[in-house]
Amino acid sequence: MKYTEEHEWLRIEGDLVVVGITEHAATQLGDVVFVELPATETMVASGDEVVVIESVKAASDILAPLDGEIVAVNTKLVDNPGLVNEDPTGAAWFFKMKVDDLDVLDQFMDEDEYNDLIG
Repeated sequence: MKYTEEHEWLRIEGDLVVVGITEHAATQLGDVVFVELPATETMVASGDEVVVIESVKAASDILAPLDGEIVAVNTKLVDNPGLVNEDPTGAAWFFKMKVDDLDVLDQFMDEDEYNDLIG
């Protein structure tokens, strides 16, 4: 897995990049009560707001970590947003992207670097 400074995790699955938020981010948000997902077949650019999350503490956006196309979304989160708190790095992935070059993931942090970031 790779990690962003915005507390997202990225996992390669075949020729796709799966995106979710880290356990640290889920804990900081508190109990998630609402998730709004993007439409599939949407082209996004790095930094675009893609997902809206609302928790008992705050609302926040998940940004596209890369340029690419949203090819799948995790509809389970719409009916069960609390899954983000229960299994943030597994079952609670947000979307899958198709990117032109998976080598761009090399620019992101590995687990040790991310753990240093969050202290």
